[in-house]
Amino acid sequence: MAAHAVLRRKAGAVPGTARAAHEAERALPVALARAAQDGIGLALAVSRLEARRGTLAELLDLPPPGALLAIVEGPGESLGLVALAPAVLAAVIERQAIGRVTAAAPPARRPTRTDAAMTAPLVDRLLVEFAAGLGPSPDAAWAGGYRYASFLDDPRPLGLLLEDGAYRLFVAEVGLGSPVQKRGEVVLALPAVPRAATAPRRREAPAAAVAGEEAADPAAPRDRATEAAAAAAATAWARALETVVLGAPAVLDAVLDRVSLPIAAVLGLRPGALLALPSAAVDRLVLEGPGARRLAEGRLGQARGLRAIRITLPEDGAPPHRPDPARG
Repeated sequence: MAAHAVLRRKAGAVPGTARAAHEAERALPVALARAAQDGIGLALAVSRLEARRGTLAELLDLPPPGALLAIVEGPGESLGLVALAPAVLAAVIERQAIGRVTAAAPPARRPTRTDAAMTAPLVDRLLVEFAAGLGPSPDAAWAGGYRYASFLDDPRPLGLLLEDGAYRLFVAEVGLGSPVQKRGEVVLALPAVPRAATAPRRREAPAAAVAGEEAADPAAPRDRATEAAAAAAATAWARALETVVLGAPAVLDAVLDRVSLPIAAVLGLRPGALLALPSAAVDRLVLEGPGARRLAEGRLGQARGLRAIRITLPEDGAPPHRPDPARG
């Protein structure tokens, strides 16, 4: 046995626990990057990673102030935590809402159900990628089978919700965007021993411990969270799309009249040339959008010394119709 120990040290082999820790430290940055890029097209790079085993008390000190606290559930009703710092949460929301990450500081606010709904798929993908990166070895059993279950908007009930035991703790400092626009921390905490290998059940948290939940049934938060997440995600997407669309620039043309000219006449136009507009009238101006689509009618006038258009409607009150293409 002593000879085998000497040979192992000379070969640079490491014990199973140390090897598992090394594999986890290597797998998590890859899992974070893949989950962000493949899930929502967000560029993410880990600049620093801390990994260790710790107690529940140590876990409670890890989440940054204002972080979104995603409760994840695994085999045997075991619970863990994924915490996203405000800057990370803001980058995830911006990427999905406006398609890019800005350099603006994240707002000082509590995470909402909409935030949780928009980050839940990312959390699920992170957990899947992380477990897959650890491989099928027995040392990786503690990381498998976890999925998003619910979230907390207040960290105080976290100590009641999670079991008092040993945890695998990871704190990753990440840069988000390309080039990097925001930096923040992602915290991952999972029970160090798979639930199947432990006898006692976790302590049940009171119903009010999970933000927005009304029943103490451990299975109910997952069902309601799934339904609420789907509805909230649809609402958030609709609002984000509306914000982007309504913020887009729109070009309108004020048209007094249109004329048709032979090509020879057009080629002969010079500065100072005059064009006759037989149908033009200041009280019959038309506002058109892209493609000569008639949007409104109006009268030409002035307001505060500037040219202006007073919007009017046809006498029958009907919306303006699309112009005859033959005139355009």
